[in-house]
Amino acid sequence: MSDDAAMDLSGDGGVLKTIIRRAKPDAVVPSESLPLLDVHYEGILAETGEVFDTTHEDNTIFTFELGTGSVIKAWDIALKTMKVGEVAKITCTPDYGYGSAGSPPDIPPNSTLIFEVELVDCRPQRGSTLSSASDERSRLDELKKQREAASAVKEGEKKKREEAKAAAAARIQAKLEAKKGQGKGKGKSR
Repeated sequence: MSDDAAMDLSGDGGVLKTIIRRAKPDAVVPSESLPLLDVHYEGILAETGEVFDTTHEDNTIFTFELGTGSVIKAWDIALKTMKVGEVAKITCTPDYGYGSAGSPPDIPPNSTLIFEVELVDCRPQRGSTLSSASDERSRLDELKKQREAASAVKEGEKKKREEAKAAAAARIQAKLEAKKGQGKGKGKSR
């Protein structure tokens, strides 16, 4: 099967998966012993092409437990077919997404959704061992540090932009003042 062929995972066309980037053949797959999934994703409204949610802007990881109903049906169906490192486009009809209710204000009722999802990692259930709890805490601390670093960079860039605006405004003001002074001089000489 080629990478661009859509696979009907639900059997009724409700969940379609197209592999964008294949994982390595020996990559880890979700299982009962590795049900916690870390993903990067971007959610798009099929009708408008509008992005309604993404982890890419702030480089965060979304974590959920497979098969518990904590995510939409399409994700529970599609993610169990993926391997770590795989990137796939998942298209789902409203029956496998947010249904007739939608998810206001971002997702209108009866919306077909398109997700580009990367399976980043599969892990054991939280609290299954003491070491996994400490590993989870370390992982969350690391993610927090990454988010804080990204935020600090954005703040620094914002401060530089504000300083540049203030400097530009001061230059414009100085030019206006200089022109104002020249105008008075010309008027008096007449």
